[in-house]
Amino acid sequence: MNARHALTTRRTLLASAAAGSAALALSGRALAKMPLGQPQAPYYYRFMLGKAECTVVTDGQLPLGDPNTAFLNIDKTEIARELHDNFLPADNAVLEQNVLVVNFGDRVVLFDTGMGGDTLFGQTTGKLQTTLRQAGIPPEAVDAVVMSHAHIDHCGGIVGPSGAANFPNAQYYLGEADFDYWTDDGKIPSNYPARAHFLAQARNNLLPVKERIHFYKNEEQILPGITVLSAPGHTVSHSIFMIESGGKQLCYVGDLAHHPVLLLERPRTQFAYDTDPAQSAESRVRMLDMLAANRTPLLAYHFAWPGVGHVAKQGDGFRYYPLGMDLQKVGTL
Repeated sequence: MNARHALTTRRTLLASAAAGSAALALSGRALAKMPLGQPQAPYYYRFMLGKAECTVVTDGQLPLGDPNTAFLNIDKTEIARELHDNFLPADNAVLEQNVLVVNFGDRVVLFDTGMGGDTLFGQTTGKLQTTLRQAGIPPEAVDAVVMSHAHIDHCGGIVGPSGAANFPNAQYYLGEADFDYWTDDGKIPSNYPARAHFLAQARNNLLPVKERIHFYKNEEQILPGITVLSAPGHTVSHSIFMIESGGKQLCYVGDLAHHPVLLLERPRTQFAYDTDPAQSAESRVRMLDMLAANRTPLLAYHFAWPGVGHVAKQGDGFRYYPLGMDLQKVGTL
């Protein structure tokens, strides 16, 4: 064999060996790949408030769509700027539905109930019964269901598709003006957005449990550690709740603000689903002023998951500071 032929043969062998190694490596990588579409983590989060154990579960995300149709009396360019500056999409305002459950030890209290079976905002809602069970909270263990107001996404999960109560052992709490307004076809304005959905869901869920509803008043302590604070405007008797345990406080603010940017930077921005937009804005400013001044932590139903944080004054408005989730232990506020 001459030197040239030997060199060619050697190069061929090296090339074949390299190709074989590459094939084995590729084969190994192929065998190591994981399938796509793995399930997300369970959708609940726990923390302590004094001696009470709080769990945030979800009814799923609620996409409002184009923010320009939901947030009013504000220039479209300002909406675009606020969303852009906060790295949020400009074409779809996606809200969470953060349902709070507080276990005081001697009673379990659930705040608001989600959309139930209504799919007005798509297929991503209606998850509450699933996430409660994921969190180890059987619906029959709930002693009280406290509603901030009677909108479709807050009272919609009281009654199941069969007509049976989802929380069979619960006492219900709601403002009487909201009950009367949202179950009465004659009181809801004809041009109210998705009017038929709101009316039907309120009737389907509230009328069957009417005899078990306690109609609360402003500043009433409806249960030990839970005080009503009237914040009307979003609905006629929309309310928020100061929750206390072991010397600690948390304010469940319901729909005081739907968006942590668009309704906080300019808090007098109006929202399309408000029954009295001007009154709603004044309630928002008044209550956020109080929470900021007292440095009281809040839980907002529609803020980014899990909706727990603080607000502080910023110019003519406010800034929301979300609290981090401590997953090493049940964190304490």
